[in-house]
Amino acid sequence: MPVLFFDIGATLADGRLEADGSLTLLPRPRVVAVLDSLREVPKGIISNPGTSEGAAASAAAALHEAFPGRFPDDGLVHWGPKNSRRLFDEAVASAAGAGAAGAGAGAVEADECVFVGEDSQERAFAREAGMRTAAHPVFTLAAMENRPAFWIRIELPEGQELSGLEAVANEAEVVPVHVASERLVLAMATTRGAHTLERAGFTVDMRGHVEDTAAFLVRDNRPLQVADAFANTPSATRYAAETSLRATAVFGFVADELAGTATPPVASLGPAPGGVYLAAPAGTPVEDVHLPGAKPGHTERLLPDPALLAPRGEVRPAGLTAMAGYLPAGGRTVW
Repeated sequence: MPVLFFDIGATLADGRLEADGSLTLLPRPRVVAVLDSLREVPKGIISNPGTSEGAAASAAAALHEAFPGRFPDDGLVHWGPKNSRRLFDEAVASAAGAGAAGAGAGAVEADECVFVGEDSQERAFAREAGMRTAAHPVFTLAAMENRPAFWIRIELPEGQELSGLEAVANEAEVVPVHVASERLVLAMATTRGAHTLERAGFTVDMRGHVEDTAAFLVRDNRPLQVADAFANTPSATRYAAETSLRATAVFGFVADELAGTATPPVASLGPAPGGVYLAAPAGTPVEDVHLPGAKPGHTERLLPDPALLAPRGEVRPAGLTAMAGYLPAGGRTVW
């Protein structure tokens, strides 16, 4: 039987520090449904609660409060930094031993263990330890079945609204990553998820495997000279040409700057608002690349989040710690 291990912050839950110093975990969208659909599969945690005194105990208490009965085996709960494969090796060892009740010691191999976490570098460490990985809980079953997730672009035709996409995506192996407009969404999906979207009338452009890559939006707010050939064309045609040219130029600059730092190299996920979407292997220093003359904030790391398709204006519950459950490295909770 496989054994599942989950990260907490930005994967299972968002953290909130209460006035008395205790920690509250607020489950993220679709997470509880996924956990309950895999109720019979042993589940554990691989997460970093920080180094302050009592941090692990506080995180454990918050975990059991937020997800009662869903992580009953303390032997499968591993607290500590995830900056190497060490903690993942420990998790595999725990699964092979006491973790898989009834399977017998040594019955669980590394490739039967699945690590679910939004951080591509952590997924890379997990793969080094022999584990399968998933970038979001929605893809847990797919990882168990060795089915990959892909980066996809979803186009909404006239007559389709984001609310309709949300309804379909929330019942499928689909998780949005960035809402570019009312007509374009960048997402992760399995082949099953993509087929569900297509049957519902959405256009899907499948790109590369997610695996251990992270998505970025790199913007270029500098003026762009469009060829004179487009001077007298309709505005929509001119806009499309400008969008394509800008995306090509930005991706080319970033790829050249990162040449030799990533194997495989970064890949384009197509034009984005004011720039380009790209997928970068774990550890690639995309945020260290700066377009000449571009304004601060031109590079944004994108994370999977079903709530992105919620109606505009809706906000997460008040009091959540910044950055979806993270505090600065010197703070109490780092996950």
